[in-house]
Amino acid sequence: MRYLTAGESHGPQLTAIIEGVPANLELTQEMIDVELRRRQKGYGRGRRMQIETDAVHIVGGVRHGKTTGAPIALTVENKDWKHWQNIMGPDPISDDEQENMKRVISKPRPGHADLNGAIKYNHRDMRNVLERSSARETTIRVAVGAVAKALLRQFGVNIAGHVTEIGGVEAEDRSFETLGELQEVTEESPVRCYDPSAGEKMMTAIDQAKEKGDSIGGIVEVIAEGLPIGLGSFVHYDRKLDAKIAAAIISINAFKGVEFGIGFDAAHNPGSEVHDEIVWNQNKGYYRKTNRLGGFEGGMTNGMPVVVRGVMKPIPTLYKPLQSVDIDSKEPFAASIERSDSCAVPSASVVAEAVVAWELAAAFTEKFGNESIDRMLDQHKRYNDYSREF
Repeated sequence: MRYLTAGESHGPQLTAIIEGVPANLELTQEMIDVELRRRQKGYGRGRRMQIETDAVHIVGGVRHGKTTGAPIALTVENKDWKHWQNIMGPDPISDDEQENMKRVISKPRPGHADLNGAIKYNHRDMRNVLERSSARETTIRVAVGAVAKALLRQFGVNIAGHVTEIGGVEAEDRSFETLGELQEVTEESPVRCYDPSAGEKMMTAIDQAKEKGDSIGGIVEVIAEGLPIGLGSFVHYDRKLDAKIAAAIISINAFKGVEFGIGFDAAHNPGSEVHDEIVWNQNKGYYRKTNRLGGFEGGMTNGMPVVVRGVMKPIPTLYKPLQSVDIDSKEPFAASIERSDSCAVPSASVVAEAVVAWELAAAFTEKFGNESIDRMLDQHKRYNDYSREF
């Protein structure tokens, strides 16, 4: 499977074309819209979320609620487009109109793609960079992730994302019986945190940052369970599934670090406290006593839940902006201010779910085929039976 997205933050719409989804998979607009609504929630979001009410339009590849095997085309309208048509329109404009263009960006914002992208693509107006590098693009990736989740559900795979830290406030490591329990609690939390006490402190930290015109980041965790042994491969670096997931997490705007299982703590512990002992029984087949490696060995799933965490830096658009340099005059200025959030970590956990779901779903189609969901399910059952008795 593969997909491409197109569209700008203040353009008419965001678009995705997805190829390789098997035929006869149940897929409806509501399945996708529920994920889009989850992305828009979260304490610390800015005014843009009051403007947009994201809803997907399925414009290809689905008929009567089921995929056809053809490429799937999705669009999400930008409601704010009506205020930006003159600024972001595709038609040529005159020199006078160009001279009088509002919202031209010549002051790059530290921490953004503005300056690097302008130099790379030779843009004097850095709006050409920031419109595409904006986190608004993650909207359509959440829609794509919803398609991946629909596929994974057919195989009993469940995925949940939650927030473990915001602005230095860490959630306590609380146990939960099932991912369903985790999802139920975090869906009711404004910061998607399983620890209510930490959640309150996180909201206070967000409020304090907002009052100062500042922003804060945090850590999100995604857990996926119900996976078979052997998704991914050890034979080439670019076929290792944990590497693909790591790349997907880092591809989310403002993410700067990723780890699996105990992650960086493995550097501090002896091997006996890092690796997971292997056991077998008639019902489960092979499994591990612990899950310190986060469900991966040798670039492949080992049948345990996949546990991956990502670090999101504070959003670099600040209402108390850092110093920058005007690329036209070369004079120092306070950086440009674009409408932004003081903290987007809660919604970023939904985006992280989506990108992890995509990589897992793509690995499923690679292993079990992608012509039709019925054939995939048959292959999946045969393989699980084989793995249990191996």
